[in-house]
Amino acid sequence: MSDQLTLSAELRERAGKGASRDLRNNGRVPAVVYGNKEEPTAIHIEEKMLMKALHTGHFMNSIVMIEVGGKQVRTLPKDVAFHPVTDRPLHADFLRIGEHSEVHVNVPVHFTDEDLSPGMKRGAVLNIVAHELELVCDAALIPDEISISLKGLEVGDSIHIQDVTLPAGARSGVTDRDFTIATLVAPSGLKSAEGDTTKEAE
Repeated sequence: MSDQLTLSAELRERAGKGASRDLRNNGRVPAVVYGNKEEPTAIHIEEKMLMKALHTGHFMNSIVMIEVGGKQVRTLPKDVAFHPVTDRPLHADFLRIGEHSEVHVNVPVHFTDEDLSPGMKRGAVLNIVAHELELVCDAALIPDEISISLKGLEVGDSIHIQDVTLPAGARSGVTDRDFTIATLVAPSGLKSAEGDTTKEAE
């Protein structure tokens, strides 16, 4: 399960582009906390702390406790806007949630057991179609990643969402189709060798 992160914040007293620019010039990032049937709260957080949290690699699927005004608010990051040139964070959105709220998160996929795949041993290339899976799960049980085994897979095999065992209490956020997550593609050398074999048989 993803670690819980904590960010200290202060209330934003002024709104508008000028106020946001002043905050950024002072190493702060404007942000908003919204949802859970409450009024949005305009805040600002330290840029260095936000960048540190972003570099954990699982910020967008972690519970983030926002400390503001002596209180802690349980949130889930929903969006971080970055400057197109400097890549500095310009604004962040956080969704208020209850401890066991049902949340939609994008969880990274991790592939295992390459050495147990006959196709991979023959030189197949793993073509990853979906690097993340959209899941619906309990906010207290968000997985760090979804491990998918390549055991027994041959060249040409595909992995679909219905082939994946999701953690208890989690389900796919995509319900209208059995989408492809990855395929084992034959390398060009293997394709040409098989093609030559076919020609010889003819």
